[in-house]
Amino acid sequence: MSGSLVERSVISPNVRINSWAHVEGSVLMEGVSVGRRAILRNAIIDKNVVIPEGAQIGVDLDRDRKLYTVSDNGIVVIGKGQPVEL
Repeated sequence: MSGSLVERSVISPNVRINSWAHVEGSVLMEGVSVGRRAILRNAIIDKNVVIPEGAQIGVDLDRDRKLYTVSDNGIVVIGKGQPVEL
């Protein structure tokens, strides 16, 4: 972690969270990379997923439902190696 904010989350080994990113209530598996200024809320991110700079996951659930799996409780799940769109 480098200059980022992580709250109530589980972070696995070999995870990179870049400056100004905010991770809240999430689980990040091994090999995840979170770009600068990205926001992750209530998300489960599987292995080797790259979250691009400025991406927002868990902020707009209607948008997330079109791109990813979202549980009835609003947990966004991104599968192993799945590309993340801005």
